[in-house]
Amino acid sequence: MRRHLQLISRVSTIAQELRALIKFRPWSRNQSTIANGKHEQSSFLESVDVYFDKAAAVSTTAPDILALIKACNCVVKLQFPLKRSTGEVEVIQAYRAQHSHHRLPRGIRMAPTVDAEETMALAALMTFKCAVVDVPFGGAKGGIRIDPRKYSMQEKEAIIRRYTSELAKRNFIGPAVDVLAPDYGTGSQEMAWIRDTYQQLHISELNASACVTGKPLEEGGIRGRKEATGLGLFFCLQEFFNDEELLRGVKLSQGIKGKTFVVQGFGNVGGNAINIRETEGILEMACDVLIPAALESQIHMENAPRIKAKIVAEAANGPVTAAAEAILERNGIVILPDLLMNAGGVSVSYFEWLQNLNHVSYGRMSRRLEEHNKMDLINALERQLEKSLSSDLRMKAFRGNTELDFVWSGLEETMLAAWNNVKNTAEKRGCNLRTAAYLIAIERIAAFYQVHGIFP
Repeated sequence: MRRHLQLISRVSTIAQELRALIKFRPWSRNQSTIANGKHEQSSFLESVDVYFDKAAAVSTTAPDILALIKACNCVVKLQFPLKRSTGEVEVIQAYRAQHSHHRLPRGIRMAPTVDAEETMALAALMTFKCAVVDVPFGGAKGGIRIDPRKYSMQEKEAIIRRYTSELAKRNFIGPAVDVLAPDYGTGSQEMAWIRDTYQQLHISELNASACVTGKPLEEGGIRGRKEATGLGLFFCLQEFFNDEELLRGVKLSQGIKGKTFVVQGFGNVGGNAINIRETEGILEMACDVLIPAALESQIHMENAPRIKAKIVAEAANGPVTAAAEAILERNGIVILPDLLMNAGGVSVSYFEWLQNLNHVSYGRMSRRLEEHNKMDLINALERQLEKSLSSDLRMKAFRGNTELDFVWSGLEETMLAAWNNVKNTAEKRGCNLRTAAYLIAIERIAAFYQVHGIFP
């Protein structure tokens, strides 16, 4: 626990240094969507397909299984009415894409640019991301095509509840079917509405609370979920800065101390990684590490030549287009891929899902037992040594593990295991880290199909 608190303290120190250098201004999506249709032809989904195809080209997986893994299983488009506070009736458009059914899908966002293609791309990324960190979820993503800032709290609640009921009608939500979670434009409040709506429609379902993660603590949420994505990214960055060979390639010294960071975006990822808002032109500022933590396609072929960072750590989903990646790599910039770097959120969502299914929080059954056992051990040592510990040291030594301790420990183990796997795969296969991550995902999913077979 003390080690984790030290990590957070170090992140806060970096944030303070950045605030002294950068003037704050609110983030606007309109500033950051230049790439969408103006400067390059490829879409978000096409970039995901390009990354997949690069890994597929060096994979030993059979072509028919590759085609199965790549394809989106199903997409549903929803349209339903909303009676606004003015009395006007508005038709709301929404989507749910289930990319892979080999395991449980997840995820939902609200944004004015949501469409079927974006939802399919995000669902595909979720499939591969879960496979990289070995979380037993498949890939899905939902989206509601609205600007949440233009709707009242009551209107947003009505939209979320209707969306949930429409998914329930089609069997597109459930703890053993499709587990939802927050994304851009949604948070714990929206997840609470989803949980309540689903539970009202499934009164007798014992595990109804597990239909969604990212919930408030009062509704079955888990401690540490909000900061999980940013903390997971930090764990991976720490490993990168302890690797002499990788640092040699970017001509940086070991350790995070003294490095310069620029973060684009403010929210669960950017906010908890370093806690800073976007400023105009921030992507092109000189720094050691650039963390795009906003939305997809932020670095594209138009601005990629002007990126001055030595490392791009992808905290958002798909922030670098395929065309931009080629430019960045030609310029010697190392890209730490989204499939790994922002997987902390889904990892802790998995912990929350398990906790909901078990109906007991982590640490509840073990904390006091740990404390009593530690107390017996310390008392025995004091008698043997004929020396007493200070009361402060005794309290620290006796302390049992809490829910948050279990979550952060599990997150660190998950991220470090995935980091080592991606790094080692890249070295063995002679590819970049992104291709290595996709390779791991492809081969794990292919192994699943090999063992389970194809139904019918």
